[in-house]
Amino acid sequence: MANDNVKAIHFDFDKSDIRPEDAKILESNAAWLKVNPGQLLMIEGHSDERGTVEYNFALGDRRATATLNYLVAQGVKTDRISVISYGMERPSCSVHNEGCWSQNRRSQFVVKDQ
Repeated sequence: MANDNVKAIHFDFDKSDIRPEDAKILESNAAWLKVNPGQLLMIEGHSDERGTVEYNFALGDRRATATLNYLVAQGVKTDRISVISYGMERPSCSVHNEGCWSQNRRSQFVVKDQ
């Protein structure tokens, strides 16, 4: 289920690099995960609607993997984290403009008990 203690992060167009402002969010997410070791985390990688389905699945995977790597570098155990890419299949916003697309370029989190 979604958990308010782990916040989504967003990405620039066609990028999977963690932005400085999103690094702070991930650091907070990692701190919460470290004090809640009984929680498992799934990272969902998403993209906007531009590009092919295949490209966007690969981009979503790169975003989820970059997010995983950042959390692991913060001390979260790898065996607690899984990743999945939804590409452009699960947008959080469906308006066809940059403001909406920027919301869809994200890694978001689902937490469950071990």
